[in-house]
Amino acid sequence: MLTLLRCNLLLVVSCFLALPATSQVKRVNNCNPMSRTQAPYGEVVYEYDYVDVQPQFPGGDCALTNFINSTREYPYEAYKKKIQGRVLCSFIVNPDGTVSHISVVRGVDSELNREAVRVISEMPKWHAGKHSGNNVAVRCFLPIAFRL
Repeated sequence: MLTLLRCNLLLVVSCFLALPATSQVKRVNNCNPMSRTQAPYGEVVYEYDYVDVQPQFPGGDCALTNFINSTREYPYEAYKKKIQGRVLCSFIVNPDGTVSHISVVRGVDSELNREAVRVISEMPKWHAGKHSGNNVAVRCFLPIAFRL
């Protein structure tokens, strides 16, 4: 009897392991006031966490680093108080490549947080993420470091 139960349990587990992985979709409301481009009022944006092709900054990761370093300005008060750290931001790369729904996931100081959001809001259009051959909105995370 115990062997039969183990076989049935193994069969159930193997059925779940054989299912193809699907992308995770999350519904996002368009209520972020910090966003430069938002969907029209009442429209709901769906973004993916996992896609076939990840969105990419034009020119790649090196160009993204150069953009952040050339755009980021250390806030004077934070510099004077010797506040430093890494601000983790979340944003959505829309199917047309624009960046929207910028938010701070883990902040350091209000001035550094505002500067990180400003830097991301000034980004040019990205190469959109793709899922099943279609451009889709993808949620991305980006740390912006502030070091003295």
